[in-house]
Parts: sequence; structure tokens; C-alpha cells
Amino acid sequence: MHASQIDLVAFGPEHLEGAVALSRQAGWPHRPEDWQTALAVSRGIAAVTDERHVVGTALVTPYGTDCATINMVIVDEVARGRGLGRRLMQAALDIAGERRLRLVATADGLPLYEKLGFQPVGTILQYQGKIPALAAPSGIEHACDADFEAVIALDRAAFGADRQALLKHIAEAGQFAVLRRAGRVEGFAALRAFGRGDVIGPVVAENWQDACSLISFFIRSRPGAFLRIDTTADTQLAPWLESLGFAHVGGGIAMRTRGAEAPARPHYKTYALANQAFG
Repeated sequence: MHASQIDLVAFGPEHLEGAVALSRQAGWPHRPEDWQTALAVSRGIAAVTDERHVVGTALVTPYGTDCATINMVIVDEVARGRGLGRRLMQAALDIAGERRLRLVATADGLPLYEKLGFQPVGTILQYQGKIPALAAPSGIEHACDADFEAVIALDRAAFGADRQALLKHIAEAGQFAVLRRAGRVEGFAALRAFGRGDVIGPVVAENWQDACSLISFFIRSRPGAFLRIDTTADTQLAPWLESLGFAHVGGGIAMRTRGAEAPARPHYKTYALANQAFG
């Protein structure tokens, strides 16, 4: 197979089955439903052969006009070493335009992303496991429709861009919980089906204790269920997650282009990510 035999096209429904096969080949847990969720808020690129086999993918998830994440960059094992990863990334960069960009890199992808102007800014830690029921945390409750405006504002403050479309899609597929003090929403967490079970994230809070309470709320609601949480090395959550019985099973390298630093209010932070499919 030669690179000249591979075309890059807009990701369509006809490419979904091939994309799922690629993510399974990479050892990722994405179901067809997870791909559909990612595609609902993203623009996708598929690399296809003359026989219409999908041998590569990349997604661009825009957050307004000034920020985006690049994710689900996968190249089939049989097509590697021919520059296809760079072609997919260049197509993704063209879609993103002038937006500030973020992605989560594997060790294999790191050299390419650095050549394209991305800089490492942190470490992503992925935890998963089946956890027994926990004691009910205080001050946490299921979100109502009236809370969503506050959720969007908190996420914007922590993430540094408007992820309203993504949050609305997560709300349709899953559920949100909020930390309320004196009638004011001071933090939130989301839960939805993903991969082998459920994923908790994003989680936005003022401090790691509040983040633990928000996460505990959903662990308590799903005793013994398979749960996944992606966090960053600087959140202080890792030792706590391990104390509960979560296993550290991998992760990646958080990267950004120059100028993509989040202008977050210092006292709000994202403690758990939506997952690596969304950055």
C-alpha cells in the first residue's frame, strides 16, 4: 500500500464501522455510540483506500471560534510509516483554522505533534475500576435545567473556552450533578455511558476536596459498576482514586499550541476530563 493510494475525505456514516475497528486495533474502548457522540460535536476526517477501507481518522472538536481539540487521530498499523499521520494532522489543522489547539498525545505521536508546533503542558492519568458504594457526600445533588447556565459558566472559567455544545450533548446522553452552597452552584460533575461502562467527567470545582465529593456522588450512584476517570497529574486526585481501588491504566501527554493557555480563574479547575475523545 502506498500513501498515494489513500484519500482524505470528510467523515461520513459509511466510515463509522471502519473507525470503530481502528480504535479497537489501537486498544481503545470506544463503541459505535462513543464515536457517534464525538462526531456529533466534531468535524471528522477519514483516510480511505481505493477499496474504501478506512485506514486513518482524525476529529476536530471546535469550542466557539477561538479554541478546538484534535482527537481520535489513528492510523492503521498497515499504513504506518508513510506520512499518513502528518497528512491527517495537516487536514485537522486546516479545519481548525486560527483556533488555539489542544490534544492528548501518545508517546508514539509526540514527535510529530512537537514538529507541528504543539508543546507538552501536563500529564493525563487514566483510572478505571469497579468501586463499592461510598458514603453520601454532603451538598451534592442532581442538576436541574435551571443549573445549566451556571455549569456552562464554571466550565468556561476552568477550561478557558466555551464548550456549551459539548456539555449539552453530554447532558442529553448522561447526567450532571452540582455542588450547591447558599443556593449557588459552586462545582459540577458529569456521568455518561462510555466504553466498558461509565465515565465520570468533566468535573469542575474550586478545590480537590470538592472535586472528590462530586466524584463520590456518582460512584455512590453506581456501586460495583465499571467506571473510568481521566484526570491530570497536578490535581491531587490520583492518590485518592487509588485509595478507593481505581487502577492507573495509562494516560497521555496534554499538549497545546502557543497561545492556548487557558485564561481560567485561578480558583476553578477541571479535575476530571470528559475523556480523551474530547480533550
